[in-house]
Amino acid sequence: MGLYISVPFCRTKCSYCNFASDVFSKAAYESYVARVLEDIAGGQRIASELGCILPETVDSIYLGGGTPSILDPEQLVRIFDAVKARFASVSNAEVTVECAPGTLTPVLIETLLACGVNRVSLGVQSFVDQEAHSVGRLHKRATVLEEIARLRQAGLRNINIDLIAGLPYQTAESWTFSLSETIATDVPHVSVYMLEVDEDSRLGRELIAGGTRYHAHFVPDEGATADFYLQACDSLNAAGIAQYEISNFARRGCESRHNLKYWTRQPYVGFGVDAHSMLATSGLLSVKAVRFSTPDSLDAYMNRGPHAVTPVSEHGALEESFFLGLRLNHGVDLERLCADFSRESIAACEPAIEECVQEKLLERRGTRICLTARGRLFSNEVFAKFLTEERVAGVKSA
Repeated sequence: MGLYISVPFCRTKCSYCNFASDVFSKAAYESYVARVLEDIAGGQRIASELGCILPETVDSIYLGGGTPSILDPEQLVRIFDAVKARFASVSNAEVTVECAPGTLTPVLIETLLACGVNRVSLGVQSFVDQEAHSVGRLHKRATVLEEIARLRQAGLRNINIDLIAGLPYQTAESWTFSLSETIATDVPHVSVYMLEVDEDSRLGRELIAGGTRYHAHFVPDEGATADFYLQACDSLNAAGIAQYEISNFARRGCESRHNLKYWTRQPYVGFGVDAHSMLATSGLLSVKAVRFSTPDSLDAYMNRGPHAVTPVSEHGALEESFFLGLRLNHGVDLERLCADFSRESIAACEPAIEECVQEKLLERRGTRICLTARGRLFSNEVFAKFLTEERVAGVKSA
């Protein structure tokens, strides 16, 4: 099973961010950590109440947010101690912590190592200082390079760099620079996201309104952003950092084992604000799994707001197998799906598959179907074709 722990605190709130995170006083950190520790200890009770099976062993642990690296080292230690007290961990478990450049002090790095962390994800977004600062990032390019060197010196070499295509002031030249700097660091994993324009972020709302706050009038148009993404795919693949998922690239053997759980529908459990879980059910024949999530606001979570619960029927599980599996470059093996679903239900998806093939959004590779390069740009449209109407909106906003 994979284990996710949400830390919803940041030094600043980036203008593009649509996550359940914000800036809070340090006084809030301690009570939040205590609440998360309580949930970890009571994980079995929560799962039982929802009719789920909570595995005892984890092989991936992921602290995300927000910015987990702004917690005090002692608080991080307590979180990891609580996990070790409740779950057994395999010897080669992948243990990731998301860190903001500028927070990786020598004491923090020592703490990460002491806690068994073996993978660090850096929210770089851009190696061009003007672009990073325009959206509220506090670091400079030099800071990123210094901290990558410090991590490696400490023995932490499994590093991910996040980049965003479509930031304010970004041009073809500056994007090429960010890509070349990323490749030059020789990190084994890179995530590339296209700027999301929606009402859940300040920058997104300003773009929709046609305003100029948050440097919105310097955001590249959709065509340019798509070109940047395609350029990243070409450049990273050519450098041996192969694309394995719509937004993720890795050197051989360095794919994110934790994130692969989401896309391959393996069990995972989350603790903290807006943390999501998917666990198998304990004996409900009509339900394949249960998805549940905690409240997406700090106040509601601290006040023990209820979980949002979604039972996953066999038909729902098949839909998920398509729209999650198609995110991966190797796509969905229709023959392997027959081990879990009837051939009739899979055959019922054939018209949607053929329509996408005709539109050059999908391609067939033996028994597999995979997104084309064009299909990755229009992936939400592809996914929607495999969904019943009531699920389309939820997937598009995911």
